[in-house]
Amino acid sequence: MKYTISKGIQKRAIRLVAYGPEGIGKSTFASQFPEPLFIDTEGGTHRLDVARFPKPENWRDLCDMIDAVIDDPPVCRTLVIDTIDRAEDLLANQLMSEYSVDTIDKVGGGYGRGWTSLQERFQKDFLNRLDRVIAKGINVVLLAHALMRKFESPEDPPYDRWEMKLSKKVTPIVREWCDILLFINYEVKTVETNGKAKARGKAKRVMYANHQPTYDAKNRYDLPDSMPLSFDPLKSIYEGETKPKKDRNKLEIDTPVTEPVDTTLEDVRDVLLRRLSDQGIDQLRLEAWCVATGRLAPGSGYMDLSGTQAEGMLKNIDILIKELKKGEANK
Repeated sequence: MKYTISKGIQKRAIRLVAYGPEGIGKSTFASQFPEPLFIDTEGGTHRLDVARFPKPENWRDLCDMIDAVIDDPPVCRTLVIDTIDRAEDLLANQLMSEYSVDTIDKVGGGYGRGWTSLQERFQKDFLNRLDRVIAKGINVVLLAHALMRKFESPEDPPYDRWEMKLSKKVTPIVREWCDILLFINYEVKTVETNGKAKARGKAKRVMYANHQPTYDAKNRYDLPDSMPLSFDPLKSIYEGETKPKKDRNKLEIDTPVTEPVDTTLEDVRDVLLRRLSDQGIDQLRLEAWCVATGRLAPGSGYMDLSGTQAEGMLKNIDILIKELKKGEANK
């Protein structure tokens, strides 16, 4: 046979993204990872006792620093980039310089080409480069700020949700790239006084590891929904003691779905799979179509879809069903 077939679980370095409000402790959290080396794009780690590169002044500096780690793997066990929203700004400045324009909207002649170029270069120059770091056995931690955006739900009134402070073109590819996406925020307890809700006690810093309508998160290691902001809950994963959760090879439904599913109680990606199953379309068919259309990377599962992607598919479920059945008929 031309190819060598391997079996069993393969250990490799981990790609983690953590985002949250400014000042919540993202950098301190990242400093707890095994032997971290920071690329501090914002110059905000001066109070931390960590190893760091000089602050990159431009996009080429940032790429050169990543290359330096690739060329000398023993330099660290974890590469931390703090933050990737500032890294995206450096790339936008690089593109504007290359095209001699003053805004990203004018790159490539306008009509959205600038944002498409930003997405393509972020994937090619940055994420693909970080995959080479992973291949060297070095963990990668990317930090980002969080912001609230209005989300237009196909089934409910619009509501606010937390997202990474990245452009709408770059956010999905970062979500898909990582193994763990953590949303970090304060857990605030409230009490009602005279008909008004008021915060009570000291807010705890918490990291969330599973998708909810009000924020995006994911993980491939069966992490709990929420954990204290600390490296301790992740330690067993990085030491290789926790196995990734197994991909399901078939859809298991306890009872048939006859009414719309409340997506606030169930992961929207599972809701999507249920709706497709009702039409005779299984998980493997959905995943193959997502890979073929560039919505998922090869080897990914439907749970690697972003919440926004899945919600968009639900909104256009009739069109999606036609596409999937058409593809099956063409086989």
